[in-house]
Amino acid sequence: MSDTATDTDADRTCGAATETETGAEEAAETTGPACGASTSDTSVSSGASTESTPTDSSGSACGASTSDDSSASDASTSSCGGSNSSTDEKVAAAVDDFEADPGRLVAVGLGPGEPSGMTTRAKAALREVDQIVGYTTYIDLLPEEIVEGADDVYSTPMCGEVSRTEEAIDRTLAGNDVAIVGSGDPNVYALGGLALEILESKGGTASAVDFEVVPGVPAAQSCAARLGAPLVNDTVSISLSDHLTSMPTIESRLHAVAKEGFTIAIYNPWSRKRRENYEKCCEILLEHRDPETPVGIVHAAGREDEEVEIVELGELPELGETDLVDMTTTLLVGNEETYVWDDRMVTPRGYERKYEY
Repeated sequence: MSDTATDTDADRTCGAATETETGAEEAAETTGPACGASTSDTSVSSGASTESTPTDSSGSACGASTSDDSSASDASTSSCGGSNSSTDEKVAAAVDDFEADPGRLVAVGLGPGEPSGMTTRAKAALREVDQIVGYTTYIDLLPEEIVEGADDVYSTPMCGEVSRTEEAIDRTLAGNDVAIVGSGDPNVYALGGLALEILESKGGTASAVDFEVVPGVPAAQSCAARLGAPLVNDTVSISLSDHLTSMPTIESRLHAVAKEGFTIAIYNPWSRKRRENYEKCCEILLEHRDPETPVGIVHAAGREDEEVEIVELGELPELGETDLVDMTTTLLVGNEETYVWDDRMVTPRGYERKYEY
């Protein structure tokens, strides 16, 4: 479901999309390319024309593909693969730069975190491809037999979302069948959309590379299963990460859903760099909901350090400074009908108003 997050200055310099639905914001490793993105050598090996790939290492501090214009910029202006204030990031190679017939590109959701949480289809899809691309932490989640069966496994540390996704696309355009993996589901705060956006920017089409999404169990659902039945009625998910969505927008959305009685799944609730986001979220929720409203807290679902607790909304603010709430945690906030029974959260669907039982 989620990733171990070590919130460092890399969070702020990165500015790229959080890696998965739970927003892995792990510290970048100090070895290899900055932020773990592809280097020019990797770009050449994927089969694209090398003319458009800058060879000067100063051209891209994070390996995000750049055009010839952006290669002249100082590396400090863009540190993690996102567009910077002085120049927009550009893909290095277009579809026409590849001579091979495109292969398949599959975005695979790994689910909660443990191999047993992967769907049968996800495992089959990974066995069907030649190469697997992903964030190092997610690659480590794969069963050993799947990793050993691939011709190549390409992984990078945190912060290389854009360049890593383009790497997968370039390998596909070079004629390989490629899977790009992430925890949870590819369409929940993850890279399914980014893959299509980059493919479009290269002048390609989803049908040309035979693009497919293989869904996984999203964090909200895997966490709900550990808490009882908290999300059986209308539910909204909101991420507190403001890397790609401004905090005023997040606050507006929190006000909208909190006052309407939805149950709420909150992703990316806390990091040392973003304490204020969590504090503001608690303030907004308490403005609209009773302090005794049940809140389920699931930390590191599917991992060795998993913790599950049910608290009252009024207790939530003080938990921000504890190990229970971090970037691996998902919060499930009940509505006015949610109650706790036998250590389980229950949100009635409405059957009790229509049937006798």
